[in-house]
Amino acid sequence: MKIESITLREIQMPLVHFFETSFGRTTHRRIILVQVLCDGVVGWGECVAGEGPFFNEEWTDEAWATLRTYLCPMLVGSNLNSAEQSAERMGKIRGHRMAKASIENALWDAEAKQKQLPLWKLLGGTRQEISCGVSIGIQDSVEQLLGKIETELAAGYQRIKVKVKPGWDLDVLQRIRSQWPNILLSCDANSAYTLDDVVRLREFDAFNLLMIEQPLWSDDIYQHSHLQSHLRTAICLDESIHTARSAAMAAELKSCRIINIKVGRVGGLSEAKRVHDVCQQHSIPVWCGGMLESGIGRAHNIALSSLANFTLPGDVSASKRYWAQDIISPEVEVSSQGTIAMRSEPGIGYQVDEQRIEKLTVRKETIRTQN
Repeated sequence: MKIESITLREIQMPLVHFFETSFGRTTHRRIILVQVLCDGVVGWGECVAGEGPFFNEEWTDEAWATLRTYLCPMLVGSNLNSAEQSAERMGKIRGHRMAKASIENALWDAEAKQKQLPLWKLLGGTRQEISCGVSIGIQDSVEQLLGKIETELAAGYQRIKVKVKPGWDLDVLQRIRSQWPNILLSCDANSAYTLDDVVRLREFDAFNLLMIEQPLWSDDIYQHSHLQSHLRTAICLDESIHTARSAAMAAELKSCRIINIKVGRVGGLSEAKRVHDVCQQHSIPVWCGGMLESGIGRAHNIALSSLANFTLPGDVSASKRYWAQDIISPEVEVSSQGTIAMRSEPGIGYQVDEQRIEKLTVRKETIRTQN
């Protein structure tokens, strides 16, 4: 695979509804798309960094600068044996995992197209369809939240996840359970609590939750092991799992019983596969988390979710939950049973709508080989 050029684009897309977590509200997305040209074949990737450095240290403008100044020049002109080899080439740059993932995942798409394979098969996936849940942000009222849950259950989603924070937690969960005592329910704290809240967190056990996601500090594994020993509810780690090594540490310390794998957070599909394998070896089930992706990033999540240990419904939901119009065709759809079927086309399996992308583009730059 000779990388002939890499094109960066920033597109801007409004969400159909705001998405609020413990660290803020998002109403629109500034998304960096990466287009690689390899031996005449085009592959697409997406940088999932947010508009500000709140989920982690990366954010849109920082990721653009890192891609433009360091990562793209490092790879353009290279001859690679596989997309996975790009992760080794980018290894000399510390961190910046979301930026790295956008290039690596685009190369996975290109490699799959060159080999005339669906990406999910190239990754080693075995599932013909994946189970889907939804993540519902903090709302303006509990009644608004309950209405959204009702809508998503009617659409067939198999698991409901709600965002929580101090002051929006126990009463909210009680209202949900009073209306739906038997649904598969989980919550996500996005690091909103500390060990001083252990008594309050133990009250979450009353709601028969599948999990509570990342209740403590975003960089912590050790203290979660103490908290898990005090809870019946399974802890799921998200922000603090950056590599297969951190997943192995969490398993050894018994810091969690579930792990959320986000492709961008761990630096690309290669490391995501390694995290998956470590979790499988330790009998820790995994699921695929979302980062308000466009259809390109969503397609990569679908492919990853076909791996064997993705046994829990992920946050890979339909395009229409986020966008009035997506940038792929067909848009991602979820069946009435709450599933997404794998596609057979080579690469990510969806046609990228380049005409729409051009209309949404606010900046664009191509890095080419120097003759």
